[in-house]
Amino acid sequence: MTILLLLTSTLLSSYFHPWGVVNAQSFTIRNITLSIEPSTDVTRDTNVTLRCQALVSISGQAVLSREYTIYKDSNVVYTKTSSTPEDLLYLLPEARVFNTGKYKCTVKIESREMSSDVKKLTVTGLSKPVLHLNKGVVIEGEEVTARCTAPGETGSIFFYFFKDSKEFQDKHTSSNQAEIKLHFSSVGVHKIHCSYTVLVTPESFKSEDSNNVTVSVKELPITAVLEIGPQYKIYEGDQLDISCSISNLLHNSESFHLYLSQGDSLLSSGNKTTTLKHVMVAKAIDPGEFECKLEIGNIVKVATKILSVTELFSAPTITISPAEVFQREIMKITCRCERYASERLTKEDVTYTLDPPQSSLNPGGNGVFSGRALHFEFNYTCVAEAKGIKKHSEALTVRPKVYVSVPRISVDGRAVLGKPFKILCQSDIGSLPINYTLFKDYKPLSTTSIKLSSQQAIFTVTITKPEEINKFMCEAKNSHREGGLSKNLITAVIEPLSDPTVTVLPSLENLYEGGYLDLLCSIRGTPPVTFKWYREGREQPLSTTTSNQNYTKHNIPLLSKESSGRYYCEAFNHANNVRSDNVDIVVQLAQWKKGVIVGFCLLVVSVLVVLCVLCFRSKRGKREAAAELSVKPPSPKSDDSLTVNLTYDTEVYNAASVKADRVAVSVWSKRPSEDDADSDEESSVKSNEPDVEYTEVVHPGPVDPARVPFRKGTDTVYSELQKSPHGAADHHDYGSVEYADLNGEQPEINHYHPEVNNYQDLPVPVD
Repeated sequence: MTILLLLTSTLLSSYFHPWGVVNAQSFTIRNITLSIEPSTDVTRDTNVTLRCQALVSISGQAVLSREYTIYKDSNVVYTKTSSTPEDLLYLLPEARVFNTGKYKCTVKIESREMSSDVKKLTVTGLSKPVLHLNKGVVIEGEEVTARCTAPGETGSIFFYFFKDSKEFQDKHTSSNQAEIKLHFSSVGVHKIHCSYTVLVTPESFKSEDSNNVTVSVKELPITAVLEIGPQYKIYEGDQLDISCSISNLLHNSESFHLYLSQGDSLLSSGNKTTTLKHVMVAKAIDPGEFECKLEIGNIVKVATKILSVTELFSAPTITISPAEVFQREIMKITCRCERYASERLTKEDVTYTLDPPQSSLNPGGNGVFSGRALHFEFNYTCVAEAKGIKKHSEALTVRPKVYVSVPRISVDGRAVLGKPFKILCQSDIGSLPINYTLFKDYKPLSTTSIKLSSQQAIFTVTITKPEEINKFMCEAKNSHREGGLSKNLITAVIEPLSDPTVTVLPSLENLYEGGYLDLLCSIRGTPPVTFKWYREGREQPLSTTTSNQNYTKHNIPLLSKESSGRYYCEAFNHANNVRSDNVDIVVQLAQWKKGVIVGFCLLVVSVLVVLCVLCFRSKRGKREAAAELSVKPPSPKSDDSLTVNLTYDTEVYNAASVKADRVAVSVWSKRPSEDDADSDEESSVKSNEPDVEYTEVVHPGPVDPARVPFRKGTDTVYSELQKSPHGAADHHDYGSVEYADLNGEQPEINHYHPEVNNYQDLPVPVD
């Protein structure tokens, strides 16, 4: 209910008061502009106006309350609230340098705010400062007031005061004037002026100089008096009487102080004392300037004198002999004064002592001390004394040297035969410098001097035989004494590797599959030696062995054809590395494999021989069977000859058979088998049948073309002659049988007509 009443009241108020404050959503600030008039760069005394203009859009005729704020260098310098849309004007009448800065305008309406861009105002020109003194003539020490003014300037100002063109004081203030107090301690005419600087962060502006004001300073009649006696030539040891006093002291003078000093030493002082006195012995080494100083308020009076004192004797000098002293060696120290005042004393009047007195040296005369050097360094000072005057020499530091010890000789690195190597000579103790000499067979080769502890005595040599290494010695020397000689050099000499040889066990001719192989690599040189075995075609070694012997062995326990190849070895020691020649390893077949192959070959040959024999016998039987064919002629009177066409090893030939019992048999009968032929052969042999001979006869008679096919070439006629068992030839006339070589012309046989070849017409053999 309360909220409803408030809402109703607000609506009624808005209805009856249309000029009231508008809603936050009924206006917008479009732009804020700051302008500087007449310009952003002006001179002093110019009237400057800063105009802040707000461009605001409003719905209706509502009145807005605007809050304007002017900033200078981020600091608020002016604020105003206005309900009118007019521009805000911020006035800077008669602008000064202090008004220089960066300005910005901000407008805030209700909860909204907007700022303008920054504008910089620069004001140039400062007013000339004015200096004023309250006195123009003063007495020495009197006070003067000086005031410097910067007319019309404001802000943070530094004032500077100058006396005789030298700045002597400054003062910072926020007003346009500064005042200081001056005191003049010197008599004469002095010129005073001032200047100022206005600080406008981060810049500053300096003014010109003010007017000069002259001040005349008169001297105060009071003076300081210094007196020293005696006034004539003063020698060391003479007594000096010194007096410091005041002259023309006024009775109304304020408090004063007196000071008597010599150089930096204050000899005497007094407050309200008119005279100071001091007695001392004159010394040539002391500063000869004395000062008497009087202070009365701001006034200072000074009197000075420089005193010259003649030396009785000069400061002593200390020397040592010999120049280089070794531990426990006899040495001598001498003290002497080079100059002395002969009119006051003699040489014998000067006595000498050593400081410290507990020195181990014994005096051997006036200023001479001798004894043995200590094991450690020691400082000696000579003291000369005459007529109460003591003078000290500069300190002499004696550092006894240490005799060098017998050197040790060694090889730096390794001694390799035929190559340069380094020999090191070194002593355990001994003062530098040390001279080292290398000997060979007691003959000096080279000498080197070691002057720094970081240096080493190193000699470079080369030997060609191992026994030469023991002939080297070295000597160390750092004094006039004879140097110590080292022992002979004893060290191992490394002989470079050479002559690598590979031996094959067993011999190359006896390498068979299943056997073993030992490769022995031997070299000349100093062990330890690292051996590496390689096989061509492989980058990685087969084996690596380090041995203290000059040889090594690589074993292949079971040989195979894959073991064949080219092998070599490489050897390394501390001197070099070498490689052997390649060895060609060829693994032969095993003996049993050779036997198997030979046996197999013999078996194959035997089989081939058997097959050849069988084939030969088979062919021979076939020929003999063909030879047994006999054909008898029909009659010796007949002019026609019987022609039988036979082809060897054909179907026709195989079908033919002829009997020798004088009975006509068909030649086209079945051919007997090979077994039968063999049986017939055996029967013929056993029955002593006569052999059959074939004679080749050329028959010129005509051939019936109807019975025998035409054949090119010479016809062959065989006559059968039978021999009797008793060797007589059987002269039975069987006619002539003519065999034509058909050469496989079986079609002629296939066209044969049986009526033409009638076997009954064959002649019957005649007994």
